[in-house]
Amino acid sequence: MSESACGRASSFRLEKGSGWYDFVMLNHFFAVAGVTLAAMLVGAVILHTIPLLGSAGRRVSDAMCRAPGLDVSITYFTIAPLIVGPFVAGWIGFLGALAGQVTSVFLWQWTHEALHPEGRRGPRIVKVMNAKVGRLRNHTATWITAICTPIFWFVRLAEIFVYTPLPWLVGLPKYEHSQWVNVSRQKFEGLVGHDLIWCLYCDWMTGVWSLGTEMLRNVESFWCPIRFRSDKKCVNCATDFPDIENGWVNADGTMAEVAETIERMYPNDQPRAWFGHPVRITVKGQPIEQEPVMAK
Repeated sequence: MSESACGRASSFRLEKGSGWYDFVMLNHFFAVAGVTLAAMLVGAVILHTIPLLGSAGRRVSDAMCRAPGLDVSITYFTIAPLIVGPFVAGWIGFLGALAGQVTSVFLWQWTHEALHPEGRRGPRIVKVMNAKVGRLRNHTATWITAICTPIFWFVRLAEIFVYTPLPWLVGLPKYEHSQWVNVSRQKFEGLVGHDLIWCLYCDWMTGVWSLGTEMLRNVESFWCPIRFRSDKKCVNCATDFPDIENGWVNADGTMAEVAETIERMYPNDQPRAWFGHPVRITVKGQPIEQEPVMAK
């Protein structure tokens, strides 16, 4: 290649701060944002259309509202774009995917409210909250909570891939995930647009977190039934880990007491569940069929 040709080629190198570099990055941003926006809106249209396809469609729709179908939907709408975007276009692809996601939420929200004018004009959560704390503060705080979405998704992965082997390995109780991880607030009359999308988010994440807590009760009581040295921590945690007040060994106890507690609470012919788990309830010595309940 001639010296002049090399000079012309070098002028097209992408160097940070150059006009050409900025143009390419901006182009990548809008390309990823546009594809993400289209994918999100098409996915939303599909979810709205499926229940209209007769009884089979309603069954599919119901399946998509609970695990494992819901896991697929959540991954598609919240996590997949944040993986595909940077894979395709690096950090600018991440920003583009995020922009596409946020834009799709607003477009879906405004469209849903326009299609449900009675719900939009009637009593609404967003109206009450805007009046109490101000529109800007309310909406800013709401979007800040969305930052936790990947955290809840990773918790969900742990429930699927980390806890699942434990019942087989050490006999911890199995769970029907769909009894926790599901959404149903879309069926609440008058819940539209902004209120609906954020209530569905809370619906999903509360179920995910509650199932994780239920699993952790088994883990804690099985492997380390010892109260914390801090009384305040015991009080704070007892709501979610009731065995703290109902069987764990005192912090000033002995390892002999711990061993005895484990032997007593986990005989070979009993399920290895946390001490207050309903599976331990028996009628005339026989366990009864009862779903686990959350601690009060």
